[in-house]
Amino acid sequence: MIRRVGRPGLLGTMARTAVIAGTAGAVNRSMERASQNRAQTRADAEAYRQAPPAPAPAAAGGDDVIAQIGRLVDLHDAGALSDAEFAAAKAKLLA
Repeated sequence: MIRRVGRPGLLGTMARTAVIAGTAGAVNRSMERASQNRAQTRADAEAYRQAPPAPAPAAAGGDDVIAQIGRLVDLHDAGALSDAEFAAAKAKLLA
């Protein structure tokens, strides 16, 4: 059998085209996925920055104070209050 030297035949050209097209599609999907991840990260950061402020605790006594401290604990656990904010609000309730 005689081997041709030089340009590839029809089958070789089709195979090369398929590889190039597949690679281009994979790169395109990867770049699109990365773009979506960046957009989602930006949206999450913006939502975190716009978290509602902690409610001002009302001065009261008895079981109401315990309920308010429970709400403060819930807000602290949810991440709406920092440790310093939680400690200040708790001290204000207990004062």
